[in-house]
Amino acid sequence: MTSLADGEWHRLHPASPVLRGGIFIFAMLGFVIANLRERFVDLVFGIPRESGDPLDEIYERGVVGWALLATAVVLIVILVVFTLSWRMHTFRVGDESVEVRSGVVFRSHRQARLDRIQGVNIVRPLIPRLFGAAKLEVSVAGQDANVQLAYLGSALADGLRRDILQLAGGARAPRPTAPDGLLAGSGADSTDNTHGTDGTFALPADGGPARSGVGGYASARVGEFLAPELDPDAAPPESVVRIPLLRLIGSTVFSGFTVFVVLAIAVLIVSVVSGSTGWLLIAIFPFLIASVGFYFTRITKSLRYSIAGTSAGVRVGFGLLTTSNETLPPGRIHAVGVSQPLLWRPFGWWQVSINKAGHSTNSGAAGQAATTILPVGSRGDVTRVLELVLPGFSGDEPRALIERGLISRGGADGFSNAPRRAAWLRPFSWRRTGFAVSTGTAVLRRGVLARELIFVPLARLQSVAIHQGPVRRRLRLASARLHTVTGSVTASLGVIDVAEAVRLFELVAAGAIVSADSDTSHHWSRPVEVAP
Repeated sequence: MTSLADGEWHRLHPASPVLRGGIFIFAMLGFVIANLRERFVDLVFGIPRESGDPLDEIYERGVVGWALLATAVVLIVILVVFTLSWRMHTFRVGDESVEVRSGVVFRSHRQARLDRIQGVNIVRPLIPRLFGAAKLEVSVAGQDANVQLAYLGSALADGLRRDILQLAGGARAPRPTAPDGLLAGSGADSTDNTHGTDGTFALPADGGPARSGVGGYASARVGEFLAPELDPDAAPPESVVRIPLLRLIGSTVFSGFTVFVVLAIAVLIVSVVSGSTGWLLIAIFPFLIASVGFYFTRITKSLRYSIAGTSAGVRVGFGLLTTSNETLPPGRIHAVGVSQPLLWRPFGWWQVSINKAGHSTNSGAAGQAATTILPVGSRGDVTRVLELVLPGFSGDEPRALIERGLISRGGADGFSNAPRRAAWLRPFSWRRTGFAVSTGTAVLRRGVLARELIFVPLARLQSVAIHQGPVRRRLRLASARLHTVTGSVTASLGVIDVAEAVRLFELVAAGAIVSADSDTSHHWSRPVEVAP
């Protein structure tokens, strides 16, 4: 355990108030710089300024000194408020929960129970990275239940995540003893003694001795920018999946958003030829400019993508300027969805998403939902990712089932498929609509234009339902749905033979009970006796 997981109250990085309010500071700086630039251009080219300019009025009235004094007072007030905010924002990590207290006038106290943790995410935005800081977010089951620590020292955030996951996994270790000269358990007021490490600006990523001076600070920041997203102490140094740059660019270009961009350009060209471009330029041109930012964000957010297994779960990292590195503990993934849009089919690309009880406030890979763990990959990449997120679903038989589920058109392929009469309701996709149950996992297959393959670990299943309306009753068909936590993955089949629907209900219901009774994934760490 690090000193931050000793059960005592600690403070955040000293620059946290400035980093949290950084957008407002940069907006103010931008306003000042733009104003000074205009005045400089007017002075050089001799352009007369319009009357009523605030700076000219201050100078002409001879109150420059008072204006500077007022500016200094405002800056001092902001500094005092930021300092109070930092001192009143404390956190502690105990054996049962992570707690955060914050607020100067209105106080708040948030708790995240360790047994309900769904993931721990470390985000390093561009500006905080310059200060050697990172944001740690503890994702907890429940609506708006996440706990954020913004910001911590970058290396300390990695160590604290390791401690939180170790405690959440059921392990207990002896509390760290304070170094000589420091009082252990002295509360939040003593954090100034130990918080030299929390606020260290030149702490090296490897935990070694920090170099002093500007050279040490610059060296530490460069090392963090170039360091891989996977911590070699907690994960294998190599990601199980690599996304080539051309594939990443191609997957972004061949998307549904590109269809709208092409249509907008076509409409704009037609309007230019016909000579009526007034309102179209106002409506479409800003959209085309924004699309450039969309493509740039989608690509940069997936650069340096990595995924690997650790002792505490699956770790997913991505990002170039702003990086994100999330650990998903075992037993927290309730459903997995593999999908292939129509435009990706010629290239054999697939995407993997998951359902989990907690929802991160940060976007996932490629700027998509935080539940996207593989933005684009081949069939081999999909198989390797599924073996990570579904550790019990491995072996020759599951691999063959995955392969047939991805590319098979139906027939005798190991799935219980919909009968031919289902074509009345699903004229194109009835052949690929089917299910299979193997090694404690239900597998649902559907879709022909956009192919989908759904995996539901039976230990995580909430309930199962089959429905039959008048039309399906006439066709001797039914629909089925496996209920999991709410997310982007929906485990349902629109049409299936009524006898097969009953068999699916019985298989899944019985398998869910057996899997839940034998599941121990929520305690993945070996228990350790607490020293007296």
